[in-house]
Amino acid sequence: MSSIMRQKDIRPAPARIEFKGMKFLITDRPSDHTIHTYILELKKHDVSTVVRVCEPSYKIDELKSQGIVVRDLAFEDGTFPPQNVVDEWFEILRQKYQENPEACVAVHCVAGLGRAPVLVALALIELGLKYEAAVELIRDKRRGAINSKQLSYLEKYKPKSRLKHKNGHKNSCCVQ
Repeated sequence: MSSIMRQKDIRPAPARIEFKGMKFLITDRPSDHTIHTYILELKKHDVSTVVRVCEPSYKIDELKSQGIVVRDLAFEDGTFPPQNVVDEWFEILRQKYQENPEACVAVHCVAGLGRAPVLVALALIELGLKYEAAVELIRDKRRGAINSKQLSYLEKYKPKSRLKHKNGHKNSCCVQ
């Protein structure tokens, strides 16, 4: 087995998920040591907002200097997000895609297999996917993503049209 393959098994490559005009990049957590490589990856995907759902463990100065905003929405590992995190997640997405319909929002937890994929799954469900299809789409690119507790949460989640434009018209950047 090549070293490239082993490294990929240990640290999954960033997963770009696109659906109905919305773009997400699910990654693992960078470190101060890997931040430059991380920034290159973010720029490759036109990311200007990073949502960090784990405890801060790296400095964000370098990201800021590159015009990348970091938003903290930490919640407990292995769980699903509390309502205030869900509300803020959708507010970030609405704001980002109204500013720039081509935007890609990056989201990471520690390994990029639990908390970050759950938030992306919520967005996909809000955009019209059934929870099974949302999970499958994510797992196709992040093998092992979303544990059973998180899966049960997604199964019970009821979409509330949160990614539609407030005036009732379809938002070309969010729902097509």
